[in-house]
Amino acid sequence: MTLEQAVPDTSTPPAPAARWSLLQRGWPPAVAIAAAIAAWWLATTVLAPSQSLLRETTPVKVAKALVDLYNRGVLLPDAGVSLWRLLVGLLVGAVIGIPAGLLIGLNDTADRATRPVVQFLRMISPLSWAPISVALFGIGNQPVIFLIAAASVWPILINTAAGVHAIDPGYLQVAKSFGATRIERLTVVVLPAIRGHLQTGLRVALGIAWVVLVPAEMLGVRSGLGYQILNARDQLAYGQVVAVIVVIGVIGYVLDLAARRALSGSRAA
Repeated sequence: MTLEQAVPDTSTPPAPAARWSLLQRGWPPAVAIAAAIAAWWLATTVLAPSQSLLRETTPVKVAKALVDLYNRGVLLPDAGVSLWRLLVGLLVGAVIGIPAGLLIGLNDTADRATRPVVQFLRMISPLSWAPISVALFGIGNQPVIFLIAAASVWPILINTAAGVHAIDPGYLQVAKSFGATRIERLTVVVLPAIRGHLQTGLRVALGIAWVVLVPAEMLGVRSGLGYQILNARDQLAYGQVVAVIVVIGVIGYVLDLAARRALSGSRAA
């Protein structure tokens, strides 16, 4: 027996097997999407009364409205503005939530003192702050970013604090016995240990912020996907309303998918 015969073949599987594996993974979501579109067509074309506005939201008319929005040059710029507001709001939430979560997690006194306030504030809907945000910042990007930050700060803060609480105290004691300063214990022990909790908090915050973004963009701004929904509604263009809703759902799905892939890849590393 030769060496080549003795060593098992660990090369990439044949192309037909790889295609079959891809087909097995891909057909369930493909069938689910096709069933959802079929139910959508049935509800808006067959079951809806002839004078109902649902007749304006059939898949074909929504697809035409989507093409029209793209050709008018408003879809991509508005999506870009919405994503920019989302990113800035998330950054503000992270800048506030991560240090606050570290403080609460590392200091028992701060944890006991802030727990009632944190639990009280996080149970308030971020959209409840809309009138106050407009009164403080006026009309424009600032109130939208404020509402996104108010929605995203709590998952980041709570997951950061939970990650610190989950650290074995022995690790911190060992670092302290070796003469590590507080900054060194924070950077060498705490931050690497809470990476998983922090990433989970950021992913949850991303989903909540994206949901809050659209109604927040209905506060008088003149751009963004939320504004496009209001604009289309005022024109009674319900096909465009549903078209923007579809875009919002697709972008949200892609954002969550990217966050999930980044989270799984980081944990594997």
